[in-house]
Amino acid sequence: MKQETIDRIRKFVSDRAWEPYHTPANLAKSISIEANELLECFQWSDTEYDLEHVKEELADVLVYCRNLLDALGLDEDAIVMSKMKQNE
Repeated sequence: MKQETIDRIRKFVSDRAWEPYHTPANLAKSISIEANELLECFQWSDTEYDLEHVKEELADVLVYCRNLLDALGLDEDAIVMSKMKQNE
């Protein structure tokens, strides 16, 4: 994710003083909720879906993931590369 995007997400959270609510557990729950909303886009068809709605829900998942990375002090590249090594 570009630094500009990360900074914008962080500012959005800070402007609303949401930091106290962004515990790892709350953020993990929010990721799950948003992932289920993404899945709902494909509930009745694997091929007929609203791409704009998919993009909105996917963005929500990504934003909550970014917030969880911040809450845990993790680097996305490091954890993805570690997982890829494990999977390979």
